[in-house]
Amino acid sequence: MMNFVKKVIGPELDIFEKKFAEAVRSNTPLLDRIMKYIIKRKGKQLRPMFVFLCARLGGQINESTYRAAALVELLHTATLVHDDVVDESMERRGFFSINAIWKNKIAVLVGDYLLSKGLLLSTTNEDFVHLHILSEAVKKMSEGELLQLEKSRKLNLDEDTYFEIIKNKTASLLSSACAVGIYSTSKDEILTNELKLFGEKVGIAFQIKDDLFDYGFDDVGKPTGNDIKEKKLTLPLIYTLNKSGRETRRKLIHIVKNENKNPESVKFVIDAVISAGGINYAQDKMNIYRDEALAILFKFEATPVRNALEELVRYTTDRKY
Repeated sequence: MMNFVKKVIGPELDIFEKKFAEAVRSNTPLLDRIMKYIIKRKGKQLRPMFVFLCARLGGQINESTYRAAALVELLHTATLVHDDVVDESMERRGFFSINAIWKNKIAVLVGDYLLSKGLLLSTTNEDFVHLHILSEAVKKMSEGELLQLEKSRKLNLDEDTYFEIIKNKTASLLSSACAVGIYSTSKDEILTNELKLFGEKVGIAFQIKDDLFDYGFDDVGKPTGNDIKEKKLTLPLIYTLNKSGRETRRKLIHIVKNENKNPESVKFVIDAVISAGGINYAQDKMNIYRDEALAILFKFEATPVRNALEELVRYTTDRKY
């Protein structure tokens, strides 16, 4: 699926790997060891791919583009490290999290180190627009996370608030990755805003896809119900609550609040969502956001770069994990 993308920007991604490893190096032995651990276990590199492809829409990739991609990854990794502390997660992508191995205090300091590395990378090279765009994203991510925490306590979440949360929490970083990418090669503010919106729509579709995985759709095996266990109200469940009669609604909220660790009760919620049409509703919404993103992309002329970006957008909604 990603072969075509790798063909178009493969060399750039290889150079980026080396530059990123260089960007996080530390003279403190413990920090350096942790950085190597982080680099070894990096994910699919989706955000750097968006940075480089969006950059290519605007011109030739340059040093500013590599710094933009490194800044996105530094801030993204910092937020993941801090998230694992907040969520008390012992695992990240099938490996031990930083806090599981080195404990919370060190994990928080590592997140701070990554943030400061990002700030220094930008200020040293006077990439102030990059820094402004990404600082805005980190602010939104914190706001989205806090809004979600507040709402999961009371479980009073409507669809508008759900979209506000995921726009801030998930979509803002992808949106920024696209924006800094094209700005690094074009210095064009209108194009930068266009691609910011493009990235936001892709990010929202990406998050809805994640929500659907919780219900075991798209060949990911049996439902996990993790979101229910964590009292997270996602789109399929919000839709179901709005469609249900008073009794069912009360029962569903009671389960999410008080019986979210009971497998039978979680199964009741999943079944209710499926029979109310919550899955189909969420899939339709996801496809609307994907198509709106593609409509922005198709304003650019058809080139291998545009085709690779289209493939990346379709991957976010068609992926199996």
